Amino acid sequence: MKRRDFGLLASTSLATAAVFRPARAQSASPDPSLLTTTLTPMGAERAGNADGSIPAWTGGMVSSPLPPDQAVGVQLFTDEQPLYTVDASNIAQYQHLLTPGTQAEITKFGRSLKVYPTHRTAALPQYIYDNTTKNVTRAQLDPQGGRFGFTGAVCGAPFPIIDTSDPLVGGAQLIWNHLTAWNGFYTSGSFNPGVVVIAGKLILVSGTVSRTVHPYYDPDVTPDSYDGYLSKAHFYTQAPSVVQGQETLVWHSTNVNIHPDIVWTLLNGQGRVRKAPDEAYDTPSPAADGIANIDEATCFYGNPSQYDWTYIGKQEMLVPYNCNAIAFGNVQDILQPHYINPDYVRWEKHRVWVVEANLHPGERNVNARRRFYLDEDSWYSLLGEGYDAEMNLVKAYSIYNWCVPSLPGTIQLATTTHSLITGDYTFNGNCSYPPFKGSLTLNNIPRTTFDPQELAATASF
Repeated sequence: MKRRDFGLLASTSLATAAVFRPARAQSASPDPSLLTTTLTPMGAERAGNADGSIPAWTGGMVSSPLPPDQAVGVQLFTDEQPLYTVDASNIAQYQHLLTPGTQAEITKFGRSLKVYPTHRTAALPQYIYDNTTKNVTRAQLDPQGGRFGFTGAVCGAPFPIIDTSDPLVGGAQLIWNHLTAWNGFYTSGSFNPGVVVIAGKLILVSGTVSRTVHPYYDPDVTPDSYDGYLSKAHFYTQAPSVVQGQETLVWHSTNVNIHPDIVWTLLNGQGRVRKAPDEAYDTPSPAADGIANIDEATCFYGNPSQYDWTYIGKQEMLVPYNCNAIAFGNVQDILQPHYINPDYVRWEKHRVWVVEANLHPGERNVNARRRFYLDEDSWYSLLGEGYDAEMNLVKAYSIYNWCVPSLPGTIQLATTTHSLITGDYTFNGNCSYPPFKGSLTLNNIPRTTFDPQELAATASF
């Protein structure tokens, strides 16, 4: 196949020397047996790279399950020292390994990257591997366009073998792999701080207790019994005091043509639950003080139907990885003016899938173009960037993952959205904000927790 390389636009402030290599072209009828030979059970390249700086995948990191009420965080690789540091003084040497957003953070705001040996820690439960294999032949993108969703797949990566013969099909498959990336079946976060850093000042916007179930990853689910919702989350706001007691339910679908995303809110003093139909796309996030929009959380979040998604290629890149240290820190120590404290962020070289989003004709969003870089082992977009209507590079996005061997999984820990115009940024993660302590547990949560009728029944004035 002929490579389609869209490159960077001339109006961006930085160029990149990156050369994207197309992945080996796959046909429209991929072979599931590849997931037991050359590919991992989730569709990554099993082998390491040519120079050994990316090792072969040998099963990831797995440990015995913990009791449901025990926090899952563990420290990893604490005895390792950085191989090298990337900063403004040597950025040219490593430019080919850096996204445009990361380059801008280094050159404009002085960010530095401590680069460590690569560990391919990603592992998932066996039932997810089994279903991912089945998804190879049963997952189908929506016939009206892959941007709307898919059907047929459950309980695993919907498209572990990307169809690179058609960039628009491959691009849609990639974004749905990101949106459905494994983050556990049931999870409970004791305190998730939503923070903005504006002009170097740290401000807590929202601190919540979070409880989430992923019906898509129910061990007993089948394509016939699946209710169409990837995740159902309940958030109870603990701080700041002005919004304490507010509750929110968020349901996310895997096919918005069939099941729309839904948000319900219970505001203090109202005593009733309301739908919030405008909490999508580029609606400003209430927890970001104008710095980020709803669809900018977790690099890309929510409904992807506004964009046409294009597969670009694969590349070796430096990405934040195995950032377990963040879970053991306080927000006040982690967040510095313009960027996260480099001592808390571990950067490693990994292979990533590159996907580009361009607004579908007739759609409107402040981000006219976006690019995302998906980790081949976990399918999470670990980095991304946004471009405005004039195609200026204006935003940089990051997911900081952590390895949870008892889950098992290498999953989302924290996220940031950076304004490359002002240097301000948002942070949302699973860590402590004294006097609140953050932790993640794998509790079995009653399904009524995620029912808007149940939320309404407990409402009070």
